[in-house]
Amino acid sequence: MFRNQYDTDVTTWSPAGRLFQVEYAMEAVKQGSAAIGLRSKTHVVLGCVNKANSELSSHQKKIFEVDDHIGVAIAGLTADGRVLSRYMRNECINYSFTYESPLPVGRLVVQLADKAQVCTQRSWKRPYGVGLLVAGLDESGAHLYYNCPSGNYFEYQAFAIGSRSQAAKTYLERRFENFTDSLRDDLVKDAIMAIRETLQGETLKSSICTIAVVGAGEPFHVLDQGTVQQIIDTFETAAEQEDPATEPDAATGQEAAAEQGTAADHGGSTDEGAAPMDI
Repeated sequence: MFRNQYDTDVTTWSPAGRLFQVEYAMEAVKQGSAAIGLRSKTHVVLGCVNKANSELSSHQKKIFEVDDHIGVAIAGLTADGRVLSRYMRNECINYSFTYESPLPVGRLVVQLADKAQVCTQRSWKRPYGVGLLVAGLDESGAHLYYNCPSGNYFEYQAFAIGSRSQAAKTYLERRFENFTDSLRDDLVKDAIMAIRETLQGETLKSSICTIAVVGAGEPFHVLDQGTVQQIIDTFETAAEQEDPATEPDAATGQEAAAEQGTAADHGGSTDEGAAPMDI
């Protein structure tokens, strides 16, 4: 039932210096549906895959608005994500009421990490089984953070979490150097392309993905399905235009193969049942 005798309590260290219950919480993040984030100097884009438990049910919300300048995308246990997003909203409201200015993104991320860390040091609590990609814009620019169930947090140019996120990471690693100076629409396109990488052959539709944007002069909001579908259709149209361009080359190769075959027939007899030559 258990991996060993050291994983029954979150406060019990193993001889190797590991907290297995925290590692199990991090594994829960890997089992959740994929979420991605990428940022430029002025904008941050979040995206996630919407997965329903069955064909008869709707999907659960994976992107939450925290404030006009902050939003989060989650992967893992959705219930924990809702609780943490509500906590973040309360912190933003309290700060705005007290100081009459928006809460800096970095300060909110630190508070969230401290809250997650407490759950790794109390025997009567359990770690939050959710990872959060926090996107925000403040006086210092655009930010994208990842908050881990262990209480750690990291700032990224682009990142992906959740199930089959490695394919999205590979795509983002190839493109991230261009993100800093990218326009808002280009970031949205790259976000959709990264989500498509996580589907592994499944058809990408606006109904199975959600895209949200926050940036300079643009409060955090989720793009409607019609806009997302238009971008997806643009990709498909461009792909269809590229395919015919490769067909003449293929036809030329087939004609050359046919001519070689005819020359062989006229040139001499071949053994019956022999395998054709690979071209």
